[in-house]
Amino acid sequence: MKVSDLEKAIEFYSGVLGFEVTMRYGSQAAFLSAGGYHHHIGLNTWHSKGGSPAPVNSTGLYHVAIVFPERKDLAVIFKRLLDAKYPIAGASDHGVSEAIYLNDPDGNGLELYWDKPREQWPSTPDGGIDMYTIALDLEDLLSEIEK
Repeated sequence: MKVSDLEKAIEFYSGVLGFEVTMRYGSQAAFLSAGGYHHHIGLNTWHSKGGSPAPVNSTGLYHVAIVFPERKDLAVIFKRLLDAKYPIAGASDHGVSEAIYLNDPDGNGLELYWDKPREQWPSTPDGGIDMYTIALDLEDLLSEIEK
């Protein structure tokens, strides 16, 4: 992922989201992971140091989706965002998943989500998946931390 300021990006992805820095290439690049993997996220400033966010009305990724294994894990990361007073752009229940939406410091869109168990997915009469978008009950999500 191209970023304008490596240290600022590391602070967000590691300090706020909790990914571990596994390797750095000096002041130009860093790799981060969850659970001891070599890397899930690569950050670099090779062509973007000091750059501005990508224009909204242009091609590129809409957002990067990061899946969390359990609902409680999503609740914990949401609480971290609240504690850091980090702004979120939205929170949705899609029937098959629950998601928190936000932008990183460079304006890159992120979706932090967990998948509901398959047996809970809504279906159409012919057995297809029937996804929807409604507001996510954030208080209920946070109650997962107490369990």
